[in-house]
Amino acid sequence: MQTVLSIAVDALAYGMVLFIISIGLSVTMGLMRVINLAHGAFAMIGGYFASYAARDLGLGYGVGVLAAIVGTVIIAIPVERFLYRRIYGQPELTQVLMTIGITFCVIGIANFAFGPTLKTIPLPQMLQGSVDLGFRTIATHRLFSIVCGLVVAGALWFLIERTAFGTRLRATVDNAAMAASLGVRTQVVYAVSFAVAIGLAALGGVLGAELLPVEPYYALRYMVTFLVVVSVGGAGSIPGALIACLLLGAIDTTGRYFAPEYGEFFFYLAVIVIVTLFPRGLAGRFR
Repeated sequence: MQTVLSIAVDALAYGMVLFIISIGLSVTMGLMRVINLAHGAFAMIGGYFASYAARDLGLGYGVGVLAAIVGTVIIAIPVERFLYRRIYGQPELTQVLMTIGITFCVIGIANFAFGPTLKTIPLPQMLQGSVDLGFRTIATHRLFSIVCGLVVAGALWFLIERTAFGTRLRATVDNAAMAASLGVRTQVVYAVSFAVAIGLAALGGVLGAELLPVEPYYALRYMVTFLVVVSVGGAGSIPGALIACLLLGAIDTTGRYFAPEYGEFFFYLAVIVIVTLFPRGLAGRFR
């Protein structure tokens, strides 16, 4: 029983980290209809900003998180304006080629500017300890990541489903021309949605640095993982993404615990089975 509870805690922490990083991709794919394979690159940029602010400048973890989100969004705004707007509504292959190109450009710049080394993000004293749950102890940072994941899920659901902005976003997705004729500034809606998605990617890149180390090939290494989570959960579905992350996190953690020599075999086997049974994802809205 203790082993089961230990695996459950580790799986929950890993699943929440995946969720925070991947939910922005789910939003861009399911609601904005953009296959953004450069999403992991923005998460990596956030990790680099946080590492530079917290480690190199010594400004602390909180400032590092803020620098990661703000800095990455500032970079993403002109990228969205001059590159992504050209592929809205374009064939999927065009979107894939454009975003993969952006990914490799970011990798090249990171390698040239910072070298091929891992980037660490020093944790504050309050996140370095552990919490005793009775049956085991859990790192405070992982518990913090779990709480952040729950907060992000609730806040994003409320934004999309219960606010005027969410209504405008859904209207723009359903019929951009009609929404524009009714006074909705569709380009602003897309820009804000993209900024939110990128900000979440940057936040996930920082919070998940302990489990998914930040290095120049981060964007390429985890590209498939993030895409798989969205496909399994159903693009555009926040509950679906959360369920997918928790389910796949549990399967991957359990497989690595009992049969580490198989690597990610059980993770991708589960993906094949789920996608076969649910081609549109567990709660898909991608049309």
